[in-house]
Amino acid sequence: MCGIIARIGHGSAAETLLSGLENLEYRGYDSAGIAVQNGSGVKVHKTSGEVSDLKSSLDSDPHGNMGIGHTRWSTHGPPTDENAHPHTDTAGDVAVVHNGVIDNYDELRTELTAKGHEFESDTDTEVIPHLIDDYLATTDDTEQAVRKAVDTLKGSYAIAAIVDGEERVYAARKGSPLVLGLDEDEWYLASDVPAFLDHTDEVIYLEDGDLVVLEPDSYQITALDGTPIERSVDTVDWDPEDAGKGEYDHYMLKEINTQPTALSNTIEGRIEDGDVAFEDLPSGSFDGIESVQFVACGTSYHAAMYGGQLVREADMRAEVLRASEYESTAGPVDETTLVVAVTQSGETADTLDAVRKAANRGARTLAVTNVVGSTVAREADDAVYIRAGPEVGVAATKTYSSQAVTLALLTQRVAGDVPNATPVEDRASMLEALTDLPQHVETVLETGQAETLARDMLDSNSYFFIGHGLGHSVALEGALKFKEITYEHAEGFAAGELKHGPLALVTEETPVFAVATGGDDDDKTKTNAIEAQSRGAPIVAVGPDEQPLTDVADAHLSVPETHPVWAGLLANVQLQLLSYYAAKQLDRPIDKPRNLAKSVTVE
Repeated sequence: MCGIIARIGHGSAAETLLSGLENLEYRGYDSAGIAVQNGSGVKVHKTSGEVSDLKSSLDSDPHGNMGIGHTRWSTHGPPTDENAHPHTDTAGDVAVVHNGVIDNYDELRTELTAKGHEFESDTDTEVIPHLIDDYLATTDDTEQAVRKAVDTLKGSYAIAAIVDGEERVYAARKGSPLVLGLDEDEWYLASDVPAFLDHTDEVIYLEDGDLVVLEPDSYQITALDGTPIERSVDTVDWDPEDAGKGEYDHYMLKEINTQPTALSNTIEGRIEDGDVAFEDLPSGSFDGIESVQFVACGTSYHAAMYGGQLVREADMRAEVLRASEYESTAGPVDETTLVVAVTQSGETADTLDAVRKAANRGARTLAVTNVVGSTVAREADDAVYIRAGPEVGVAATKTYSSQAVTLALLTQRVAGDVPNATPVEDRASMLEALTDLPQHVETVLETGQAETLARDMLDSNSYFFIGHGLGHSVALEGALKFKEITYEHAEGFAAGELKHGPLALVTEETPVFAVATGGDDDDKTKTNAIEAQSRGAPIVAVGPDEQPLTDVADAHLSVPETHPVWAGLLANVQLQLLSYYAAKQLDRPIDKPRNLAKSVTVE
């Protein structure tokens, strides 16, 4: 949630701050603002709305070689000009941007108000510049004032601050992501790498408890008590063009269409001599594991369901748990439990909390993530990367496909080490079909069926998505994508559950999208689809041509013939396209759906 950026160096900072905010808008777009330091005070420019609104509100390029910026996803207070970041102290000498939630802000606000501090917003963030100012009254050392202020805060935060008269940026993190970018002539701080990827690919992933002081020609990282810290410099292997829209109207459409490349990267090097191979996870890595728990949220949860189904099919115990409910639903956890955390960003607050709770109970933890150096990758015992590249559209597409493939391979790697587990019987043909998956996705993208169907069914009252087995998670993901970007009512169900309540909602204005995989579950899905069809619902089969549903369906979104393990992922691409074209015809803000943000870093 929320995107922050800071820049210090030589020359004007404003252009870099604004372009960085545009690259971070997937993290929030309720309001935006920048503050620059130019030797004549701290100048703040902010407004409700998107970064484009901020840019149009600027009469000229704000002068200053250093500054901070923010694009907001609202937590405390509505998206107004007053609640937009940066926030300042009463005199306007200290400016702060913040991602996270300050749990004790109410108490701090009361104390500071009693001391004469004046507040102008409803946000929790505003206490931070006032705290820094308050500590400056008792010390002439700004760095110490920042340390004291940060030490006073309870909750989660990534903070960047500038102070009038100083060529310094102060920053700190606890529970919210913050990465330092290193260039020859300037330094950057941001919530995520795409903010400054146009300028540098050399980064330092900061960790909880780090405090950073940036000057035009140097940087220093210390612990909160002032102890110097050395952090390794990593090179990001993302191409800056990967973070742009290119020739596409929307990031989402670009990311749907780049899935063949993303999947090729996911698969590369992970199939050797007809078997599954993972870097850093050789044979025997999972000796002693008796059960697997997957923890995730949102789209990652649906990918985790895909993996969980394959674990169960391998005759192993598996649970798929919503990370936000982990503490109350996890059941027995010990050293024989493998907890697999699935999170695109590696910074999802609920998932990180679940990993920490599992580790405290003795579980082996493994992260499946897209971001090298992310918090979950550092904290889990092992990490496997999905290699999907940057994803900017709020509605996840290519990362779901890459997560599901990674988890499918991982389950076979685990099953190979667990006694009495039974990896997929026709593993060789499954893996051979996987190598064809990128080309099969390309075939789906070239068919153009989804756009016409979206237009034909646009006036429906509700949209249902159903599936059995591996098709169930695809149905849930299809419904989630549809509701996220069209704002139309859509629900996903296990196909057999239709007759246990949801069937009451079915009319001739309720198209049912039935996901088929070409496996043994398709006959059941067909039966449940016919039950809806007999109540007037139009049925759309989504899957291979040679499967039972095509005989009874009113329409068909076709995918190439492939192994049943992968057919659901091809069906998912059709459903992504369906959602995209429906949202486009409804003129929805596809890349920035209301009330949503890409990375949920608050609980």
